[in-house]
Amino acid sequence: MGKIAVVTDSNSGITQTEAKQLGIIVIAMPFYMNGETFYEDVNLTQEQFYEMLAEGGDISTSMPTVGDVTDLWDRLLQEYDEIVHIPMSSGLSSSCETACMLAQSYEGRVQVVNNQRISVTQRRSVLDAQMLVKQGKTALEVKQLLEREKFESSIYIMVDTLKYLKKGGRITPTAAALGTLLRIKPVLQIQGEKLDAFAKARTVKQAKSIMLEAMKNDCKNRFGDASGSNLFIDVAYTYDKEAARQFEAEVRAAFPGQDCVVNPLSLSVSCHIGPGALAVACSHKLE
Repeated sequence: MGKIAVVTDSNSGITQTEAKQLGIIVIAMPFYMNGETFYEDVNLTQEQFYEMLAEGGDISTSMPTVGDVTDLWDRLLQEYDEIVHIPMSSGLSSSCETACMLAQSYEGRVQVVNNQRISVTQRRSVLDAQMLVKQGKTALEVKQLLEREKFESSIYIMVDTLKYLKKGGRITPTAAALGTLLRIKPVLQIQGEKLDAFAKARTVKQAKSIMLEAMKNDCKNRFGDASGSNLFIDVAYTYDKEAARQFEAEVRAAFPGQDCVVNPLSLSVSCHIGPGALAVACSHKLE
């Protein structure tokens, strides 16, 4: 059995410390903030990111450089026979497409998984990959199994402020001003491809209710599993961990017996939606 390395990026929400504990490799995503380059969880903490965001700093996301990716692969292939590389969704970044192109020069030793996930669902894919490797699957088999499951996940996100959607050009200034005036809390969704509108709420309480009902509906009608027993149910958030813990209790009440995990949303997503967001996600458990 060949020795296989599992690689992902920090969009998965897996920290550098967790990566060492799990035995995987996490590429830190770069951010440009006020003319400087920072790397998530290396020289940029969650707290620093939100401080700069609150101060109105000029923040933009980027993708790892070609050299950083290939240098990592070359180094790993001196120790490992193959690599399973799981980047963020191809619908949200070109980093996946770039990695697929680069992998063509590695004669099948690097398998890039395009299973269109991000944040907590991407994290589940990484853990699934690690499990499959331990079961003796080849890198290609892991890629095929994860891509087969690529639409077997769902995320609903409540946005607390329209400021950052406006700043990123995802809504017009007029719509943002009207939404702020009416205190609208948009509920967004990620169903494999991109971040899309799902519903509008007037209060956080109503938004959470909408997300839970949507998740219950997905479990029952989309995944054929009303109890969620064959699904991972996770909670994610931006900045406000206490609000996330409160929402976790509501999610646990909606799905009794589920081992719900709470993690911060990827900073690449946070950059576009700002602090105070709450999310609930599910991922189908691999057989």
